[in-house]
Amino acid sequence: MRRLLFAMFLLLAVLGCQSKNNSGSATTTVAGSDVAVYFSPSGGCTDAIVKALDGAKSTVLVQAYSFTSAPIAKAIVEAHKRGVKVQVILDKSQRTEKYSSADFLAHAGMPVQIDEKHQIAHNKIMIIDGQTVITGSFNFTKAAEEHNAENLLIIQSKDLAEKYAANWQVHAEHSVEYAGR
Repeated sequence: MRRLLFAMFLLLAVLGCQSKNNSGSATTTVAGSDVAVYFSPSGGCTDAIVKALDGAKSTVLVQAYSFTSAPIAKAIVEAHKRGVKVQVILDKSQRTEKYSSADFLAHAGMPVQIDEKHQIAHNKIMIIDGQTVITGSFNFTKAAEEHNAENLLIIQSKDLAEKYAANWQVHAEHSVEYAGR
């Protein structure tokens, strides 16, 4: 596991210096896993997440620190409407954030939980269909796409997805239900 993570971080460093196309994204294989790398601002991170969500067939697990992106929230709701089981854990700041997607998702019928245990629940991950891991510094926000220097990895690896899902479950166990405002 450590070798895989080290290889991915090394890949990020190399690709950060050698972008493969104008959007600042690249795809490669690391330790047998397909990895797509995106950088913002304006590097297609939001579009890549929406595309991955559009392909979800069975499950989507989300952990987010800041979640205000309308396109990502809409893609999650669309997945839910297709019958995909969606579960969301957000940082406690999302209870009071003016433009948080917490209410939008909760009112669309998805279970939304708030992780109050930690000073900051700073994870930014999605696990799709037990196979795809989306992670990186990229917050699920418009500012992250348009203004911030961020990175996003989309990794196709069942083994890594299992580890992320297990960690997601640990946080779900101490999180509290969010009913919306």
